[in-house]
Amino acid sequence: MKDHKNKTFFAPQLFIKSGCHNIDFYIKGMGAVELRRWSNDDGSIHVAELSIEGCIFHLHEENPDKGQLEPLKNKGVTDLIGLFVEDVDRVINTAVNAGAELINPTQDYDYGYRQGEIKDPFGHVWLIQKKIS
Repeated sequence: MKDHKNKTFFAPQLFIKSGCHNIDFYIKGMGAVELRRWSNDDGSIHVAELSIEGCIFHLHEENPDKGQLEPLKNKGVTDLIGLFVEDVDRVINTAVNAGAELINPTQDYDYGYRQGEIKDPFGHVWLIQKKIS
């Protein structure tokens, strides 16, 4: 994992319905590694910190009082998560086999990127990509 101590980096928080007990998709489908978690008093997961190829992100239980809802409840997304990886095809195929919806198949673009787009089972849209030129 990349050392993020005392460095500026971007770590999105993805809101998931019913807490974060459903992190298996990210582990099995996208190759994430669970780094740590924070639990509620009842033992349910409040936040899980994950990493994909050294890039940290958090899964957070919904908080309707703050307007923090999963995309499916908002009937769409307000962002697109761009994830740079070494093997775009492997990540896309693994995610789709684990339950992601393929939005745009992997292809090379004339602007120098190989990209494919998926929607995870919770409604978050991911642009999986690699710079090729």
